[in-house]
Amino acid sequence: NFSYFYLTWSPPTVRIVHSGHTCNVEEERYSERVYTIREGETLELTCLVTGHPRPQIRWTKTAGSVSDRFQDSSVFNETLHIAKIQRHQGGRYYCKAENGLGSPAIKSIRVDVYYLDEPVVTVHQSIGEAKEQFYYERTVFLRCIANSNPPIRYSWYRGRDVLSQGSDKGVEIYEPFFTQGETKILKLKNLRPKDYANYSCIASIRNVCGIADRRVVFRLTNKTAPASIKLLVEDPIVVNPGQTVSLVCITTGGEPTPSLNWTLSSGSLPEKSLMKDGTLTLPAIASEDAGVYSCIASNNVGNPAKKSTTIIVRALKKGRFWITPDPYHNDDNIQIGREVKISCQVEATPPEELQFSWLKNGRALRSSERMVITQTDPDISPGTTNLDIIDLKFTDFGTYTCVASLRGGGIPEISIDVNISSPTVPPNLTVPRGKSPMAVREGETVELECLVSGKPKPIILWSRADKEAPMPDGSMQMESYDGVLRIVNVSREMSGSYRCQTSQYNGFNVKPREAVIELIVHYPPAVEPVWQEVRQGLGRPVAMNCRVLRAHPSRVLRYEWRLGSRLLHAGTFDSRDDTDYTIRSLVREGYGEYTCDIINEVGPGRCTFLVTGKAYPPEFYYDTYNPLWQNRPRVYGYKLQWTQMNPNAVDRIMAYRLGIRQTGQQRWWEQDIPVEGNIQKGELITHNLTELIRPEAYVVRLTPITRFGEGDSSTRVVTYSGIYSFDDGTNCPEFHFLKSPTETLITREETLMCVMIVFVWLSGFYMYIETSRPRKEGDTARLLSPTFNVAPKNPHSITSPPAYCFSFYYHMYGKHIGTLNAFVKQKGQSTSDAGPVWSLSGNQGDRWRQAKISIHPTASFQVMFEGIRGPGIEGDIAIDDVTLEEGECPDPPSNRMYQACISMVTGLFGLVLTLHPLNMPII
Repeated sequence: NFSYFYLTWSPPTVRIVHSGHTCNVEEERYSERVYTIREGETLELTCLVTGHPRPQIRWTKTAGSVSDRFQDSSVFNETLHIAKIQRHQGGRYYCKAENGLGSPAIKSIRVDVYYLDEPVVTVHQSIGEAKEQFYYERTVFLRCIANSNPPIRYSWYRGRDVLSQGSDKGVEIYEPFFTQGETKILKLKNLRPKDYANYSCIASIRNVCGIADRRVVFRLTNKTAPASIKLLVEDPIVVNPGQTVSLVCITTGGEPTPSLNWTLSSGSLPEKSLMKDGTLTLPAIASEDAGVYSCIASNNVGNPAKKSTTIIVRALKKGRFWITPDPYHNDDNIQIGREVKISCQVEATPPEELQFSWLKNGRALRSSERMVITQTDPDISPGTTNLDIIDLKFTDFGTYTCVASLRGGGIPEISIDVNISSPTVPPNLTVPRGKSPMAVREGETVELECLVSGKPKPIILWSRADKEAPMPDGSMQMESYDGVLRIVNVSREMSGSYRCQTSQYNGFNVKPREAVIELIVHYPPAVEPVWQEVRQGLGRPVAMNCRVLRAHPSRVLRYEWRLGSRLLHAGTFDSRDDTDYTIRSLVREGYGEYTCDIINEVGPGRCTFLVTGKAYPPEFYYDTYNPLWQNRPRVYGYKLQWTQMNPNAVDRIMAYRLGIRQTGQQRWWEQDIPVEGNIQKGELITHNLTELIRPEAYVVRLTPITRFGEGDSSTRVVTYSGIYSFDDGTNCPEFHFLKSPTETLITREETLMCVMIVFVWLSGFYMYIETSRPRKEGDTARLLSPTFNVAPKNPHSITSPPAYCFSFYYHMYGKHIGTLNAFVKQKGQSTSDAGPVWSLSGNQGDRWRQAKISIHPTASFQVMFEGIRGPGIEGDIAIDDVTLEEGECPDPPSNRMYQACISMVTGLFGLVLTLHPLNMPII
């Protein structure tokens, strides 16, 4: 019940199977697999892999068309499931499997999403023949267009009559060269009375994926005309914030009746907007709702009609001022007898409504020879006014107020006060003593301070002085009104130089003053490894190393090694940047968590090592040949195989704890599987699971046990399936899936007898050849297995080929029975070169018999069955329970139990139960 043999590690292989709502799967040139699906259906692709250790699977996708941007999304799962697939999700899907051996295995499939949108007919007149009435013209063009995949086949009808090229001299049907099959144009030349009719365009993709044709009807009359509209609003519309604005658009012409729609040039319409019958209402309008609004009318005749209006929301914001000393003197100070200019700037919407007034000490100030008030060119410096004081006198000292408003009112004014007096002096920046450099611990809060003097005090701008890097708030520059920059939760990346600089706004318009402050962030040592697991057996040495990556300050570094809370070793660093701790011979008390703290004046950085004797998890082997067998009707057995990951890393594995539970239940059954001797790397271990209730699935958990205790567990699911996975041979140009021996559901070319039919027997299956007409004597059917790799007990030599027992049951009953042959086809060998290893002809009676053949392949091989039709229709040959096991074949058991089961099933269910066993056809 428990066995070993050596396994050569195998690289991954991949194949893709599909389920879901496929329309078609086909092979194109260069073996490109194409999976066709209807839009809105469910895509399900499964990646089936082999290889040991079990490969990791990854699905990726590239875009399906040139118009799509490249996409790369990954799904780390065997099954890729997309519900309600959309057209943009078509493209090539790749399944990649890798387990570290050789190159990754990659398979791909192209997914084509089929769809057909409703067609649209647009009507145009010939250029250069326009008159007052649209359809008094001589020539009219009807264009039919729709989005689809695959390309559309268009048909035109007048009433119920089909229109085709040449069927009517007054009609021309053509496809513009540049459209590449995207449209079909109907040209009506020299309009006649009968041309005024209902025209139908039918778009068809030939019912692929069950997608029905789409039809659109257009009625052409002598009143057909393009849309025309009129806006019942002014342009522009200037409003105050909070007002409700209604934009009214009406149609003034057009047949058929045009549809009306509103758009905003800057993007989508405001969420609060309401539209009804061509009227767009904007309640409580705000500044962000301003823009160009367009009414568009379309009836698919001619070009859409479009008219626009601009909404301007009145606003005042961002009032600023600056003082400019006499430009004719090389002095930034304000002095009696010299000139001084006060500038005031405001952002206004609309700018033409902006007006300024000036006050001195609260009284209106008018422009004079010494007090010159000007408004600058709005194209050069919009929204700016200047007050020039010529020949400053002592009596001119005082508070000057700049008042900005919009003509017509409705918007609050902005007032800016500027004090001109003898203390009014330009700014100066200094760094307080002891404030640079600033040293702070990581995670603390720090305040960088620049003292600003002068009157008025300007805004201070902070930025990085040593590199182009953002400030703590993410911006490149931060404003401060008191000269202090406060940084919360300082990190080591914030170390460096910071510049404080005066702004020209709300201060003197002079060369900026600046100062620089150094910030030094202290942080504990960064070390590696932060965490590491060390697995080792008793009596063996263990070496651990902890390394300093960086620290500030880097001086006065010391280290402490501990096991739990017990101090093992301590010291200080000299010229090295790492420290070691070695256990010469590990004892049981030496298992546990070791820490190494490397410490500076800020704090410690810690390396953690978990020393354990836990064994690594086992790795289940998923490529077992015929793992499932059945001895009794209600139970089945399963050959569970695995290898042990790094078996020599810890103490010898003494046993495995096997846990098993039925899926959907909580209770586990456990047993210990003892292990004799040492397990070698790559050694394949086998344990037979018996008494499993069919058709239930089970979760299996396997845990290695050493002197240390339990190691890491692995789990897998064991599923009952009576399906034998066979590939079709090249001699099989057709397949029949029969509901009964006489009813064919799916048929390809009727040529040879190549039929292997799968029927249900309880939860198992058997396969047989159908010899009814039109089959004739000598017709051949072949069934070919997947390729099996030879797994010798000695992986380094194959001088003694391994033995396998190839067994199966057969049923050959009838007076016209032909021949059943069994072959073993080795790699590089043709079918003709491989003679049958077993052959039988003629009637063998109405019973199941077992055949067992010992085979000794020297290379990768396949097994193949060949059924040859006899002289008449009473010659069906069936096979069942095909197995391939290691070792020479023992004597065959009695067939009585097997025959009894077949008799029982036949009595209960008639001849057969019918079911196609493969819900996921192989791509």
